[in-house]
Amino acid sequence: MQQSLEALGWSQFFADAFEPYEAEGLIPARVAVQERGAYLVLTAEGPLAAEATGQLYKEGAPVAGDWVAVERLPDEPKGIVRALLPRRTKFARKEAWLRTDEQVVGANVDIVFLVAGLDGDFNPRRLERYLTAAWNSGADPVVVLTKSDLADDVPAAVTIAEATAIGVPVHALSNVTGAGLESLDHYLEPGRTIALLGSSGVGKSTLANRLLGTEQLATADVRADGRGRHTTTHRELVQLPGGCFLLDTPGMRQLQLWAEEGSAEGVFSDVTELAAQCRFADCSHESEPGCAVQIALANGALDPERYASYCKLVRELRALAVRQDARLQSEERKKRRRAARGRRKTEW
Repeated sequence: MQQSLEALGWSQFFADAFEPYEAEGLIPARVAVQERGAYLVLTAEGPLAAEATGQLYKEGAPVAGDWVAVERLPDEPKGIVRALLPRRTKFARKEAWLRTDEQVVGANVDIVFLVAGLDGDFNPRRLERYLTAAWNSGADPVVVLTKSDLADDVPAAVTIAEATAIGVPVHALSNVTGAGLESLDHYLEPGRTIALLGSSGVGKSTLANRLLGTEQLATADVRADGRGRHTTTHRELVQLPGGCFLLDTPGMRQLQLWAEEGSAEGVFSDVTELAAQCRFADCSHESEPGCAVQIALANGALDPERYASYCKLVRELRALAVRQDARLQSEERKKRRRAARGRRKTEW
């Protein structure tokens, strides 16, 4: 199906970045599905199967939502992804416990639906982690509480979510009954991209199917122990009937944060506002006199669990920054050694 690049999410930001590749005869395309080195990309002329060059895949493979420059092969209905355009926004996480590597989950997203289930697994501390990553991505977060039909007290759950996600819209709905789904309608604008992020089993794919109006994405019941099943095995960009794009992502057992050191401050604005009222600018919020944070903890104005979560996230992001810096220093040392070996060979 042919449609304009603007309908796919194209903007002047990408047009400016694409200019050098247009001169080479390449065409702009948006990644809809990524499975290892194979891609389905969306062009103005319609979908196209494509493969990334080995060098591009090695340097950093494009992901769903990315805009790329593609060479259309003349003799067969496929293309070669030659270049990755700069990302306007990106949602990323750390790959694994023992590796300091970034894994980009989705790119060029406008709004992130942070999906959590109200079937007994709702966890404000987990939501704080997702909010930290969402704010760091550059996209606007929206909290979506699914399975409201299974909740004993929906208003209480919404209140907890609103206190956790200060200033962020919160919507409760049921994928089963459809109650509350209409509250998402005003986000679904043509050309806009919305990512669905959350733990396994919270109902992301079911929600996507509800919005699509068809069972396009695989779903499954939660396991007997209440934990969710992984039904989405790859990231897929799908278009709703009204023209909005949804990016469904695999559920995450645990979100390993990949964010800048100060990212937690946006999520915990209540804590940072209190810290600004402390008597001393370098207050550690432990035993200093005139500590507004400790006063708020003592009089109940600040939840101890929320403050403990804030401290934990700050420590985690600080440790990540240290590891990232150490890795950059190590890579720079390796580059210098390689350059030195190259000079010695030239001198010989």
